[in-house]
Amino acid sequence: MIALTDKAAVKVKDLITQEGNDQLMLRVAVRPGGCSGFSYEMFFDTDQAGDDLITDYSGVKVVVDPSSAQLLTGATLDYNDGLQGAGFAIDNPNAQKTCGCGQSFS
Repeated sequence: MIALTDKAAVKVKDLITQEGNDQLMLRVAVRPGGCSGFSYEMFFDTDQAGDDLITDYSGVKVVVDPSSAQLLTGATLDYNDGLQGAGFAIDNPNAQKTCGCGQSFS
């Protein structure tokens, strides 16, 4: 299952507040595709399947389907807000190769 840094949890919580729906959860998934074989997806969701894995980080519910969880074990979601650009980044120890944009891996 993927972990959130404190900075990522704060940013996700801020985004959920802006959406105005406290029922939203952050869904993190791995899908086939991208230039390296798999790509990450992150979006807000209110639905959960019976086999979804759910973890709470500082009040942020993170939902991952079982197939994605296998590829995200030990991964960390961080948020950077610096001069080089702001955004979320996933550090995944399971990735053997990543593309230049950082959005896909194999």
